[in-house]
Amino acid sequence: MNNILITGAASGIGAATARLFHERGWQVGLIDRDAEALATQAQALGGVWQRALDVTDLAAVEAALADFCSIYDGQLRLLFNCAGVLRFGHFEEIDMAEHARILNINVLGLVQVTHAAFPYLKATRGAQVISMGSASGVYGTPHMASYSASKFAVRGFTEALELEWRHHGIRVGDLMPPFVRTPMVSSQRFEPPVLRRLGVNLNAEDIAQAAWRQARGAAVHRPVSWLFRLMYGAGQLSPAWVNRGIMKLLSGA
Repeated sequence: MNNILITGAASGIGAATARLFHERGWQVGLIDRDAEALATQAQALGGVWQRALDVTDLAAVEAALADFCSIYDGQLRLLFNCAGVLRFGHFEEIDMAEHARILNINVLGLVQVTHAAFPYLKATRGAQVISMGSASGVYGTPHMASYSASKFAVRGFTEALELEWRHHGIRVGDLMPPFVRTPMVSSQRFEPPVLRRLGVNLNAEDIAQAAWRQARGAAVHRPVSWLFRLMYGAGQLSPAWVNRGIMKLLSGA
């Protein structure tokens, strides 16, 4: 029996991933702040387990993990940290409350869910954590500074925990896509130059497929799309000033 718990599951990448894993026979649990959209998504999948909560609420996170995993004898095969928020714009023009919200959800929320999931992952053979990283966690991206900072944090967290949790038999990795066509991106009022130059060539289903491949593999970082795989591979070999120059060119800085 394989089970997966997905945060940010009411729409976009989380919802697409839930559909894909459910279609392929996994037992699916859904978490999201949007209770109405979450209930609709859960019903569409035949009434699967769901819980409306904010991932920054530690008590609610711990209670949800305990409840979901109790259905499966205290086991959790896969945690998919997909909850996240994004805001495009000039750094100084975005309220500090919004910067704090981005960091709290994208970093603190992810860490809290992963921490709460540990005993259930440890009790499960072949357990795994997948987190939503980003191309913005490899190259600092103008006009999304706080989001980029949050994804650098996800990258470092993933690398550290992958080494630390090997001892427990838990695989840890992340997905690194460039821009994805989801409501989170399409709802933005500001368009960064880098988005215009790179375009939005991925959809939520593409990332769901990457999550499926990651669930059957052991990569620490999984770049998504041929272009970013090329950029990521070159970036591992190039000096830092070359990578910085590429970002300057793409962003018009």
